[in-house]
Amino acid sequence: MDTRLLLISHASTAAMRAGRFPADDPLDARGLAEAAAARARLSIPDDAAVFVSPAVCARDTASALGLGAAALGQGTSVDKGLADMHYGLWHGRRLADLALEASHDLATWTHDPDAAAHGGESFSQLVKRVGQWLDALNGALSEGVILGNTQNVVAVTHAPVIRAAIVHALGAPPAVFPRIEIAPLSMVELRRSRRGWTWWPASQ
Repeated sequence: MDTRLLLISHASTAAMRAGRFPADDPLDARGLAEAAAARARLSIPDDAAVFVSPAVCARDTASALGLGAAALGQGTSVDKGLADMHYGLWHGRRLADLALEASHDLATWTHDPDAAAHGGESFSQLVKRVGQWLDALNGALSEGVILGNTQNVVAVTHAPVIRAAIVHALGAPPAVFPRIEIAPLSMVELRRSRRGWTWWPASQ
């Protein structure tokens, strides 16, 4: 049986709307309302195993979507493998300020997958990390480590992580990352079969 993985990007935060890099911000009232409204739109299997990024905004999103610990048969697990990209010194900084103070570094970072002028994680490193998480997930399902018989998995995480998952699934070079857009509360479906990971249109 194929593994079906639904990757959901967390709801918008005040930091995102202000053009700031994340600083583990919780969802504000607007983000919570958006996530609650998306609950009926997103088709989430009842038997899914649920994993959530450690970030507060991801955990708030999962809760608003009804994916709390007792909501689904498999419960919810916080997984550091789904953590957002590490932004180093840019953590919490405004893009507009960085465009004035470090324009070259910012421009390089937005186009070069190996760049990490902020001292954090490059996109290439993120692709490797997320690829390892995907492969470990598939192994856990195959060996029955995840409780139950489900092959459905939901992961509430961050847009960069979902972009990295798509790049890994397609076997594409990390340099394509600027061409992938993931909006808040988007859902991307990946499936794992004998031929590896594939990207499917998600039912929303």
